[in-house]
Amino acid sequence: MKAKIESIKQKVTRLAEAATTSREFRKALLEQLRELLPFDAACCTTVDPQTLLSTGAVTEVGIEAIHDRLFEYEYLREDFNKYARLAQEEFPVAILSAATNGELERSSRFREMLQPAGFADEMRAALIYEGKCWGYLTLFRRQLFLDAERDVLADFVPVIASSLRSTSLFLPEEAVSGIEQGPGILVLSEQLDSFSANEAAESWLTLLQQWESIDSRTLPRPIRAVCSRLLSQPSGGARHSDEAKVSLCLPDLPCITIRASRLRGSTATGGIAVLLEQATPAEMLPMIADAYGLTEREKEIISELVTGASTKELAQTLHISTYTVQDHLKSIFAKTGVSSRRELIWHLFSRFSSV
Repeated sequence: MKAKIESIKQKVTRLAEAATTSREFRKALLEQLRELLPFDAACCTTVDPQTLLSTGAVTEVGIEAIHDRLFEYEYLREDFNKYARLAQEEFPVAILSAATNGELERSSRFREMLQPAGFADEMRAALIYEGKCWGYLTLFRRQLFLDAERDVLADFVPVIASSLRSTSLFLPEEAVSGIEQGPGILVLSEQLDSFSANEAAESWLTLLQQWESIDSRTLPRPIRAVCSRLLSQPSGGARHSDEAKVSLCLPDLPCITIRASRLRGSTATGGIAVLLEQATPAEMLPMIADAYGLTEREKEIISELVTGASTKELAQTLHISTYTVQDHLKSIFAKTGVSSRRELIWHLFSRFSSV
């Protein structure tokens, strides 16, 4: 068994190296995992490590019909094994039947979603690598999962998470023009039914639906995640509770930022305004830095570097020696695959400029 586990780990790593998109990798990943951990359906979601909001999901048959309700249970209801909690746990894998001590009916998610869909149990994993969460993996089965199977999946978490990190960022090789009509504006009800959208929003929706391989009637998961996060926050409280956002990169397409804000007015129900627009370099920097495994100090140096600061100015600002700055720059160059400051700036920022 141990030899089989190691063999599949190596296959997963090779899959990530060969994949051209994150979706391609995740589909192949599920096929490999099924050889080791039999399951009847699965969902693998990538998340923004800064916000833990979904940037897209791969779902198998049997899950698509209930997938949208998972956001409701994650953000708006109390239940067992919530993803965000698992991401904070030392052991980030949990089985629903074990969490409920064998009393699955204690879980409203089980009673109202899983059982009607024909599933008897669920195993979840927060995919953590070097302290950052890069996605969620959920396996569904028509019989109970075992503790030994949970341990096997936990052993795979770093390998899967590392692979998700390496496939998460598909920066354009050259400047990519944005949606010609400008920012997309989408107005939704609090039940996430569309009221109206401008032409640019419809263009962004089509791109996101194609990316997730979902039909035109399904709201893309990043939009649903942002809106669900917004609805989970108290209305009228602190300023940050009035907006939620996520940024993501799509292969061969502009990187996008999605913001959701509460609408206020004379109607009793209110609503949600969603803004979709091409992400700025500053918005993408946190994800880029995490994807390349940059340290906090290296992130600080890049933030100063884009202002044109010299090595001496960097040293003075960060209260370190010029030799230490040079050491950090060498590390940054090695991690990002460049050889000079000018190449680094283009690699991380210039390619975002519109043509």
